[in-house]
Amino acid sequence: AILSAPPSARLSTPATEITTLPNGVRVGSMETPSPVSAVGVLLDFGSRHERLRNALPDDSAVSTAGVNHLLELLAFQSSLPSASLSSTRLRSRLDNLGAATFANSSREQMMYCVDVLRPNAVPAFDLLAEVVKCPEVAEEEVEEMKKVMEFQLMDVVPQILLGEGLQMAAYGKLAESNGDGDGDGDDDTLQQLGRPHFCTAEALPFLSARSVHFFKEQNLLHNPHGVVVSGSGIEHDALVELAMRHFGDMTAANPNEPPPSPPPHDNPHTLPSTYTGGQYRLPTPLHSLYPDKPQYTHVALAFEAPLGWHSPHLVPLCVLQTLLGGGSSFSAGGPGKGMYSKLYREVLNRYSWVESAEAFSSFHAESGLWGISGSCRPDKAGELTKAMVREFVELSRYYVTEEELQRAKNMLKCNVLTQLESRLVLFEDIGRQILTYGRREDAESMCGKIDAVTKEDIIEVVRMAIGTMRPTMGVVGVDISKVPMIEDVEKMLSAESMGTHSVGG
Repeated sequence: AILSAPPSARLSTPATEITTLPNGVRVGSMETPSPVSAVGVLLDFGSRHERLRNALPDDSAVSTAGVNHLLELLAFQSSLPSASLSSTRLRSRLDNLGAATFANSSREQMMYCVDVLRPNAVPAFDLLAEVVKCPEVAEEEVEEMKKVMEFQLMDVVPQILLGEGLQMAAYGKLAESNGDGDGDGDDDTLQQLGRPHFCTAEALPFLSARSVHFFKEQNLLHNPHGVVVSGSGIEHDALVELAMRHFGDMTAANPNEPPPSPPPHDNPHTLPSTYTGGQYRLPTPLHSLYPDKPQYTHVALAFEAPLGWHSPHLVPLCVLQTLLGGGSSFSAGGPGKGMYSKLYREVLNRYSWVESAEAFSSFHAESGLWGISGSCRPDKAGELTKAMVREFVELSRYYVTEEELQRAKNMLKCNVLTQLESRLVLFEDIGRQILTYGRREDAESMCGKIDAVTKEDIIEVVRMAIGTMRPTMGVVGVDISKVPMIEDVEKMLSAESMGTHSVGG
């Protein structure tokens, strides 16, 4: 029989449901037709909350620098005394459930997730909750993971070094402490967003099981408002029941205090960082195992995105990043892979010596960075830097074309919508948005904001950056001698942007 109404008229659009437990823990989910559920927990702490030295009541001290890197490796690898499970039995139990486990740390948030068949979601979440709240974290487990971290430190890719260096330069040390003023020394002048995300060789020896327990006691166990239980492909009431069972008994450090302010400052240990701009230059040795491997110099030039995730220019910056696009000199894709983006057309396809050129962004609660990074042969690094400067200046002088803008907006909407088809991405998006904004914006609203971006918005963002901010520059490579100093880059930006106000159509 022919149905009288189209499918769209018979099906309801899934909506994000959010519930706040009495103690402040938030639960967010969206139902899907998938036979697999993605469930987990997102936590309001990250590497920005680490400190090289934390004074204890007994006059001793403990370091938490690198602890988030360690927590990511320890996830689902530590014994659970409360469940009478050794680390081996825990992994066996998860394998028997068919659960795929994930853990990810960032500068501001930590995520634990299990992806499992729907009938096994409850026992899988039971184990995940124990992993989050009360793993044993014995010294021998920590020492084992420190060996893994030591091995990772032996071969850090240049892109990671460049990203870490950009953060350090962008949020440099302040003359006065923005810390707690406890006189702990150099760590007090190191801004939270300027601290390393990955554990450094200098911090590694000071990590211990005590570091993990102290950090969790300080940032997790007494901060229910910083916990979001998220899920996709699971009934909301069932997830609320699981959250209540495992996290409903959490209490704040001082129950008599009023609830924390709305995001972005749920974690009382979050101290706002101030953008300083600056440069980071790191000469690297030849690779000991592959001395004949082609060597490239990696350069990045960035500006601040004030207010970060809460910036009114957030969506125009995302459109601008897509418009600039870029990638590496080798690509197996066509237009959908960014081959018609500005950096492909004007840098990668124009200069045969460019190995990569790509727009990037990183956002945080109170600030963020956006810019261009690239790599090339060492002898051409100066020319690559000049090419980056020209791209910024051109964007500040001339409006992008309607064709370019519409292509970028279409590509960004396509990327957002296709990503959200993944239950894992959907789970993560729900949790991170609730943790960041206290709510979740649906895809229709996001696409509407993307469509509303104009060429005037793009030029305003770029002009504001070039005209009012000191840039941040990062350089990593075996030979960085050809890359100009940041003072020279500032002069180039100033000289070439003199004609900023004569805008072409």
